[in-house]
Amino acid sequence: MTFDLIIALTTLAVGVVLVLPRIAHFTLWRAVVTPLASIIGSGFLLLGPVLSHAFGGFAPWVMGGLCVVAYMFGGVIRSNIATGEDAIITGQHGTLAKRIETISSWALAFAYIISVSYYLNLLGAFALSMTPFDSRFDAKLLTTGVFILIVLIGCTNGFKSLERMEYFSVAIKLAIIAGLVIGLIVNFGDQAIHETLIFNPEAVTGWPAITMALGLLITVQGFETSRYLGAVYDAQTRIRSMRMAQWLSTVIYVVYIVLIAYVFRPEQMSMTETGIINMMQIVAPILPFLLVAAALASQLSAAIADTSGSGGLFTELSRNRISEPQAYFILAIIGIALTWAADIFAIVNYASRGFAIYYGLQSGLAAVIAIKQKSGLPKVIWYLALATLGAAIAVFGQTIE
Repeated sequence: MTFDLIIALTTLAVGVVLVLPRIAHFTLWRAVVTPLASIIGSGFLLLGPVLSHAFGGFAPWVMGGLCVVAYMFGGVIRSNIATGEDAIITGQHGTLAKRIETISSWALAFAYIISVSYYLNLLGAFALSMTPFDSRFDAKLLTTGVFILIVLIGCTNGFKSLERMEYFSVAIKLAIIAGLVIGLIVNFGDQAIHETLIFNPEAVTGWPAITMALGLLITVQGFETSRYLGAVYDAQTRIRSMRMAQWLSTVIYVVYIVLIAYVFRPEQMSMTETGIINMMQIVAPILPFLLVAAALASQLSAAIADTSGSGGLFTELSRNRISEPQAYFILAIIGIALTWAADIFAIVNYASRGFAIYYGLQSGLAAVIAIKQKSGLPKVIWYLALATLGAAIAVFGQTIE
């Protein structure tokens, strides 16, 4: 009971701090929050049991590797922000750069569609996880209903009112994560004192382990949102805030995985989309309820943000031949089809491949610009290597079995 109270008070305290006007209206923090919330949102719900079960005691190293790959791709996005998006779009860096930017924008638009399906399938699973309707069929039915609701909201221009709630949903999620981490630190410390920490063997090794890790890129994705905040923040603020968001998310993720990987035995880990709930029940009774609240707040806001983003991209790239309502309808059709045709882990893999294509194209764009600006052979080779890595992830990334 005392332990639950400590977790609840930590969550409340962090939440109160985050909604204080001085914090909530601080420009740099506002710029950090958008990519930070995207990076540590859904991944936080899946990565704990998945990495710990698959990689055992080596899970923190795999988590670190994922964050390093994400940071390298983040460097590409930051480079393209510094170059100037308008200069790319208007062809100041050549026709090839302009074409790659257009293709990558289309890739991002479709990646957003898959990511919305990923977010809403997680929402459906977590929303029903602690009810009598906890079944995959009911979760998919709820997900379908939310897809339809989002289309209706988008077609009536209701996103604008919901977007105002974005910061508060982010504050709730970050506060709950703080409470979760405190709970895990106390639990980890207790087991360390009693010398009951364990080093689990990995369940996946060799090439399958590499391809599985590649298929989890979506769980550390989200930093690229900084590039599309140009209407609100200048280039330097976006570059600085994206870098800070990736540093913070790396620390949070690695600490989180360390606190889980050496505490739970393999039989205590559930390889389902809501497996984290069963694991946290062992730590403290309050944590499952907090996780469900975090899932509902974060997944809905993330789905709305990506739906709005994809609608805007489809309209812009089609030169208004596809209206935003039509784009939302397309998104819902594809998303509902994915929901009923695939499980959450397959959708995670599809989303990872979609974003890998986008990051690879952005890396190719950076290489073209580096050649145009005569930035030197090492930089060009680096960007081409990242473009190759993006292509490799898209081709070889595998679904979690």
